[in-house]
Amino acid sequence: MRFADIGQQLRAYRLESGMRAEEIAARLGVSRAALYRYEKGEVIKLDTIRRLAELLKISPLSLLGIGVEYFSRPLAFQERLRQVEEQADQILQVGGAVCYQATTEAFDGALAEAWAEAADQAPERIAARAAADQAMGLLAARKKLHQSRRANIIAMLSETALRRMLMEGVASGAGLSERTRTRCRLAARTEAENIAAQMESVPIGLQLGLLASEPAGNFLVLRGRERAHVCLSPFAPEMTSGAAIGVGSITAADEAVSAHQRVAEAAWRDALKGAAAAARVRDLIRETTR
Repeated sequence: MRFADIGQQLRAYRLESGMRAEEIAARLGVSRAALYRYEKGEVIKLDTIRRLAELLKISPLSLLGIGVEYFSRPLAFQERLRQVEEQADQILQVGGAVCYQATTEAFDGALAEAWAEAADQAPERIAARAAADQAMGLLAARKKLHQSRRANIIAMLSETALRRMLMEGVASGAGLSERTRTRCRLAARTEAENIAAQMESVPIGLQLGLLASEPAGNFLVLRGRERAHVCLSPFAPEMTSGAAIGVGSITAADEAVSAHQRVAEAAWRDALKGAAAAARVRDLIRETTR
């Protein structure tokens, strides 16, 4: 058994359960420190895995990394995605308005302000602020990880999703004041301009394309030295802290990886690239900011 992998999946499923670490540890009959050691990859008995699976309402095979992993909480999905990205050398992205690892500081700044304002309006303000801070921390960790590993990324962005972001701004699902919404729209424009520049300059290890039609579902294919994963997500990065409705899934099944790889390669062939893609993005900026 790969105890480090089990520990990572345990952390993700703990977030998915919505239970506090103290609660899980108490029901398991261990200290909170012991639970955290399990999450860091300490040896764990099969009987403990079985009991944890019962508490978390999942199959023991899920903790062992076998089969399909399902996440209904965006925060838990983002944590598991960060873990998979930690082992990835190549990332294929199909769909979405942005490639998060290549976004600007303006994107993160507007997102943090929007989440903080939305959290302040929530009935349980303190818990909402804590969740927003945790979500921003996860995104920051993903970006920092990419800057250190420099996995090769090929991302096919959706023209429809990009247009929507330009019209509504970053964090489009949050109820915000007009001042904050204006900042989010300005950040969306800055991001689109950055995307156009990256399409023209093609930075080392990053290729961006533009899909004329929106994919039926967004997904990622992440390839590492030992394994490849497919991540299907209804959760855009800016939805991480909010009450998004959907189920994300992650699997390393060979047939799933092969099927999504074929779709991604076909999408890349059909996508606008380079100067043509940059020109279309700039057209979208003009069309949505008149």
